[in-house]
Amino acid sequence: MPEVSSTQQDRYHELFKHCAELEPVHAAVADPCDRASLEAAIRASETRLINPILVGPEKSIRSVAEAASLDLTACEIVDCPPGAAAAAAAVALAREGKAEVIIKGSLRANELLHEAVMAGTGLRTERRMSHAFVMDIPSYASPLIITDAGINIFPSLAEKRDICQNAIDLANVLRFDEPRLAILSAVEHVTKKIPSTVEAAALCKMADRGQISGALVDGPLAFDTAVSAEAAQQEHISSPVAGRANILLVPDIESGNMLVKQLMFMSGAVGAAIVLGARVPIVLTSSSDKLRTRLASATVALLLAHAKRRSMRVLPAAG
Repeated sequence: MPEVSSTQQDRYHELFKHCAELEPVHAAVADPCDRASLEAAIRASETRLINPILVGPEKSIRSVAEAASLDLTACEIVDCPPGAAAAAAAVALAREGKAEVIIKGSLRANELLHEAVMAGTGLRTERRMSHAFVMDIPSYASPLIITDAGINIFPSLAEKRDICQNAIDLANVLRFDEPRLAILSAVEHVTKKIPSTVEAAALCKMADRGQISGALVDGPLAFDTAVSAEAAQQEHISSPVAGRANILLVPDIESGNMLVKQLMFMSGAVGAAIVLGARVPIVLTSSSDKLRTRLASATVALLLAHAKRRSMRVLPAAG
């Protein structure tokens, strides 16, 4: 994997190590009609992360594979039109239990998400769907989940509760030693002038009452006091989360998107991208993402799919 720092190599090795004894899962790759998405699917198959089901126009898929010298022998192909039709077909495979993961190909993210959230035919559950980046930042001591920077534009308090729980569940699947969720705002004190601080306080009380579980939760915290022990100490904040957060809940999609891109382009961070809260995990990488990011995203999806299998096995029998 080129252009990866030694720290990132170690963290990726740990991530891949979690998958060493897991069998690959069937993954519907929606419209893989460019080299980046098709190559990622095939490499993920070669590393035993997925069994790819390529959903899209077969002629185009084979043309891309031939031009890039990619072997499609291990891939099943479901021939259908590109774009929205491929998204609908991939979602249908997941609903039918034929795919445990969906991976975005060359289609637009909103085409895939539109089909995923459709009432009756989509992949909705009792939870609000949310997007999470699992960030590997060379200068930070642990992986960092940032949510939601991809789906929910201005989430309500109830939606933020689901976004928190989705991210905490992900952290536990990824075997974080101790999930510590910081609810971000511009300041650390609660003020009605900044609604995100009021919602942060409410979310903390929800965590106290068990409405959010599985992590230490604190907020409002500014970004610096969430990730820097020195900054937290200077602001006289005593908290088991402040200065050592490994999950960040952002106030809205704009702040989350800017934060993630700043970390990527100015700090050398890499972020695996996953949609949570659906019937199956959805890998939602960007068209510009490199192979290592796509493989890391597939790895996260594999771990989530196997966690779902385990949860299904322990559900009580009906009646």
